[in-house]
Amino acid sequence: MATDLPAAPEVDLEAYLNRIGHAVDRSARPVPTRKVLDQIHFEHVCAVPFENLDIHLGRTIRVDLPSVEAKLVTARRGGYCFEHNTLFAAVLDQLGFKQVVRLAARVRMNTHRVLPRTHMLLTVECEGVTCMADVGFGGMGLLKPIPLVSGLTFEQYGQAFRLKREGAAWVLESVLNGAWTDLYVFTLEPQHAIDYEMANHYTSTFPASRFVHTLTVQSRHPELRQTLHNHDLEVVRDGQATRRTVQSDEELLVVLAENFGLHFPPGTQFRSPLETRVDPTKFV
Repeated sequence: MATDLPAAPEVDLEAYLNRIGHAVDRSARPVPTRKVLDQIHFEHVCAVPFENLDIHLGRTIRVDLPSVEAKLVTARRGGYCFEHNTLFAAVLDQLGFKQVVRLAARVRMNTHRVLPRTHMLLTVECEGVTCMADVGFGGMGLLKPIPLVSGLTFEQYGQAFRLKREGAAWVLESVLNGAWTDLYVFTLEPQHAIDYEMANHYTSTFPASRFVHTLTVQSRHPELRQTLHNHDLEVVRDGQATRRTVQSDEELLVVLAENFGLHFPPGTQFRSPLETRVDPTKFV
């Protein structure tokens, strides 16, 4: 069966590792061990924000590897799942991890509707164990990979995760507001680059897509989680939340720079989410 994945270009590993704050040993690159997998996954999540700002700048989001690397590594921007996990999968391939499989999921968090498969995640074989990896789910996602096993609870810096079987599918759950909550559901069918091109087109352009009518930026560290939804900023530090409303375009640029490390030229204006907000039920 033909596949386009092996033809992917290589990543500048040194630049990527510098981007995520990994201590680079110039005499030897990281080796494909579980310790390294956990470390670079954690560093990536903490260093590279989740964001959809290009949609609200009227720019096309490209999910081919060279475009993703140029944006997330060279330009030190963030991105959403297709960008994060495309880059991370390429890095894992290049470091020699085996069976890095690109997958697709339906998001269930904050919805009761069946959504299209518009989330990208990965599985990877490491030291004889199949692990699920995902650096692109935003503030409520995994900080480190977890084994692809059903029913076990994994604690990560105060947040609990587990996988459960649902027929042929797998569901990732987390404890939110004191109860186990579905984050997304996926199968183990490998996806190809064209599958993500289609999903990305929907996510970034379809009027009912939550990313079209919601500007969002999220960053996560063990002690600090920051979330910007439209002009509402929430900062959770050591379990204590503070919230405020960003009042102007100028203040928004300051917040992006100071809270998320995202720098834009003075005068940059993002399209108001109010201009594109629609009733999603019109498209069901």
